[in-house]
Amino acid sequence: MFGAFLRYIVLGLGFLLAATVVVPTLKPGDLVAGLGVGSVAIGFAFKDILQNWLAGMLLLFRQPFEVGDQIIAQGYEGTVERIETRATVIKTYDGRQVLIPNSQVYTNNVLVNTAFDQRRSQYDIGIGYGDDIEEAKRVILNAVQEVDGVLSDPKPEVIVSSLGDFAVVLRPRWWTDSKRTDVVHTLSKVMTSAKMALDDAGIDMPYETQVHLFHDQTEDVDGVRGKQREGWPVGDTQSASKTKRKKTRKTSA
Repeated sequence: MFGAFLRYIVLGLGFLLAATVVVPTLKPGDLVAGLGVGSVAIGFAFKDILQNWLAGMLLLFRQPFEVGDQIIAQGYEGTVERIETRATVIKTYDGRQVLIPNSQVYTNNVLVNTAFDQRRSQYDIGIGYGDDIEEAKRVILNAVQEVDGVLSDPKPEVIVSSLGDFAVVLRPRWWTDSKRTDVVHTLSKVMTSAKMALDDAGIDMPYETQVHLFHDQTEDVDGVRGKQREGWPVGDTQSASKTKRKKTRKTSA
């Protein structure tokens, strides 16, 4: 890119020199003044192109990422194939090509997944409230350590993430190589290994549970706090409910 920039400068100077030779009455100062006015007009006409070109130069000089790095930019994730004068070319993981203008790459946030050799992953697993938390943590940790692709340094760990509505959420965390293929395939192996280990240990992985309570709106105590029944069988208030319904029917008739 820098070589092409110098080439255009040399061509421009050569054009000015040739013009003064062909037309002796033409003054170099007039040409430079005319070139200055023309450059302003060209700058407005090709503002975006020049902005992307300059951003591409800065990307190549500062090198926040390199060709072959896996990045996330402007909502697109993939491997950097090359940095052109106008755009940064990314190949997505599903085999498509994305061209992102250099100005957007340079002025916005870019996540470089392969900036370091190692990358941490995690996954939440819920166990029943009646199960032993420490035992479950031990079972999951042993399952994670046995997975091929999980690094031993830093060591994997299992922490309690939250106390959910229907489960105690445990979060195993482990490190792998930073490449996307290593992260995804290792995650799949960890989930499979943890599920099988918890089943063998007899530790419950409960489903989400919801309870819906309904009440009879024809009762005399409907809307009265402390007396209104919510979903429980009708008891002593059954006769009162029938009496109220009969009165309502007579009034309607």
